[in-house]
Order: sequence, then C-alpha cells, then structure tokens
Amino acid sequence: MTDSTKDSQASNAMWGGRFAAGPDAIMEAINASIGFDQRLYTQDIRGSRAHAAMLAAQGIISDKDAEAIGEGLVTVLSEIETGKFEFSAALEDIHMNIEARLKVLVGEPAGRLHTARSRNDQVATDFRLWVREQCDAAISGLDALIRAAVARAEEGADWVMPGFTHLQTAQPVTFGHHMMAYVEMFARDKSRFEDARKRMNESPLGAAALAGTGFNIDRFATAQALGFDRPMANSLDAVSDRDFALEFLSASAICAVHLSRLAEELVIWSSAQFRFVSMSDKWSTGSSIMPQKRNPDAAELIRAKIGRILGASVALFTVMKGLPLAYSKDMQEDKEQVFDAADNLMLALAAMAGMIGDLSVHQANLEAAASSGFSTATDLADWLVREAGLPFREAHHVTGSLVAMAEAAGCDLPDLSLEQMHAVHPGITEAVFDVLGVHNSVASRQSYGGTAPDQVRAQVARWREILG
Repeated sequence: MTDSTKDSQASNAMWGGRFAAGPDAIMEAINASIGFDQRLYTQDIRGSRAHAAMLAAQGIISDKDAEAIGEGLVTVLSEIETGKFEFSAALEDIHMNIEARLKVLVGEPAGRLHTARSRNDQVATDFRLWVREQCDAAISGLDALIRAAVARAEEGADWVMPGFTHLQTAQPVTFGHHMMAYVEMFARDKSRFEDARKRMNESPLGAAALAGTGFNIDRFATAQALGFDRPMANSLDAVSDRDFALEFLSASAICAVHLSRLAEELVIWSSAQFRFVSMSDKWSTGSSIMPQKRNPDAAELIRAKIGRILGASVALFTVMKGLPLAYSKDMQEDKEQVFDAADNLMLALAAMAGMIGDLSVHQANLEAAASSGFSTATDLADWLVREAGLPFREAHHVTGSLVAMAEAAGCDLPDLSLEQMHAVHPGITEAVFDVLGVHNSVASRQSYGGTAPDQVRAQVARWREILG
C-alpha cells in the first residue's frame, strides 16, 4: 500500500462513512490548509487540553480518558516541537493531523475529544489565541521602539533642525521634538493593539458548529483556562466572526504607515544631500559596483512592508465581505494573510527600534540646515504683529518682501541690516534680531506640545513616567 493510499484512507476514516472515495489531487490541494495552519499547533493543543479537562469536570467523559488525552497531546506537542511529527495533506488541517496522531498514541479515548466541539469553533479559538499573542508581540515591539525614540529625543532636545512642510524648509524645530512626534504616533499604534486585544478576548470554544451543543458543557471554564475574559455570547457569531483578525490587520497597517514614514525620513536624512544622520554597517549595505555607497536597505525594506501588510488587510476584508452566517470554506483563506502581515510587522518593529537606537545624528549639519531657507520668516512675522502692532496679513506681506530682499542679496534674514529692513517697514527695530536666530526661534515655541527644548524635555519626562 502506498503512502498516498494510506493518507487517503486515513482522511476517509476521519470523515466517516459518508465519503467512499478519496478526493483527487486537485481537490486535496485546494482543500488542504496544513501547509500553513500547522503554525497553530500550540494553540490547537492548548485548546484541546482545556476542552478535555472541562468535559471530564462536567462528567461528559471519564477522568481516565481525559488524562490519556492530556498526556497524548503533550506527546504530540513534543513531537512537533522536535521535528518528529509528520504532517499529512490528506488530513487537511492541523486539527485533523493532531487528532489522528492522538488516536495512534492513546487509542479509543482520542475519539472522545471532539465531543461537544466542531472544527468551526476549534479553528476560531486557535486563530483567536494566535492573533491575541501577536497583539502582545506588537505591543512589546512598540514599547521597545517608543523607548528608543524617547531616549533619542532626550539626547537631542535642543538640537535645532529644519522642520518641513511639502519637504520645503518651514520653521526650525528640534531633533528631540521630531522624535517625540513618532513617539506619539507609535503610542497610538500601541493603544490600538491594546484595544483590539480587549475586544478579541472572548472565547468561541463551545459554540460547536454554529448552534451550540446539547451537552452540559461549561464554556466559562474553558474561557478561563485559555485566558479569555468570557465566552462569546452568540454561537453563530462565535464561529463566523473574524473581526479580531481584521482589526489586527487594520492596526498593523496603520502602524506600518508610521514605520514607513519614519523609514522614508531616515532614507532622506542619510543621503549625501542631507547628511543629517548616518546608519551603521548593521543597518546598511554596500553596492556591488560603487564602492563609496552605503545604502539604507533596512529602512527601505521597512518602508516597503506597508505594501504586504495593507495587501493582507484588503485581501481578508475582501474574503469576508460577502459571507453569510455562519462558517464558509472561504474562511480558510483568513490565516495566510494574517501570518504574513504579523511576521513582517514584528520584523519591521524590531529593525526600526534597532536603527533608532544605533543612529548617528550629525548635530552640526542639522543646525546648518535649520539656519538656511529663511526658516525664521514666521518668527519675523509674529514679531511684527507682537511688537510693531501690524495685522498678521500685513506682517506676512512685509516679511515676504524682506525674504525677497534677502534672496536677491544671496543672504539669510539675520544677515540683512536694520537699514535694509527699515526700507521695507520703518517700525522694525534692533530687537528683531533676537527672534531671527534658530535657537531663539525654537526657544520661543513654549506652547504645550511645542518644539522648545523645555517642552520637549517635559514630554520626555511624561513618557518616561508612562513607560515606567
């Protein structure tokens, strides 16, 4: 007897007498999910052990059978973790593979494990447990990244640099302020994963196929054993819901956007045209032909991850959008997208935390760039409103004229003489030069959340208290 015949017979045995002949190769290939859902083995075994213990506690199966099932599942877990377990595509999925092996190990008691349970609530439980763990991993990864950014913000709290709009020099800011902007973004990402985790922390186990079960099960006991807050309140919803995966992907996509924006800035900042930062050899590569090159490959790859993560989100939304209640085989397509997105998000978070912590920041280049491009023009306009009593629109016009004068002279605003400024508006005094320096500019931005070094340090202190 060939191995394929044995697998086919094993598959038919799992299904019972309804199907006399095995599926052909194409049907087996399209129907099987073991190639990817074997990742759920830990969650599947954990859920099965909790279910068996509950069945015994409720008197639905004997303690002896529950003990045999529990010990057998521990053996299966060990075999998978040590690479001794042979997965079979003919057995379709991780649930059937584990149950078939359990039957070989413990015999007849294995057949009692599926009492008061369906693969529908089983896979929903396994997948929910896995996604919950990924939320925890994302929260941990974001925490590490936030800590790295806070540390760099504190270091550069008074390092002036250009702030940009439209990638044009706008107003001076501090490097610390720029880093703290990402701290706020990543903190929102962290809160989204925390919120998603709270919503998904309900147990589908015990919903059975779609209608619940006539057995006297204790869904609260299995929910507690698996770390859920409570069982899901509707059996139809329990087996058909994939909101938890969609929400995880949505939070991941937003987080990946933030990672991509920071990665883009690192790519720009590390270019020869900017020279704001340098990346170490840990996070950059050379060119195969140009020996002078140091390419920011890690940042570029992080920047690209949003494509895969957003694509996964769109794919799963598309799968789920037209499905009637309760379970449809379409939902087998829910996992690969989430697995790929989670893998790429965790890798991007770890790489970004490493890059931020390892980054060399060139303070002198930051300051030189901050002093160019008429970055204190807004300070001049504000001074004209505050000290000369001009309406802002008039002050804006006067400042524009002074910028044009400086541009024609090939100098910056602080380099204009008072006489030149008087030619545009006689109300300008020597005191204007106090606001035209970039350090004076950033120091004046004392509004809450502003770029003044004191404000940056206050936000750093707040975050250090939050992070503990």
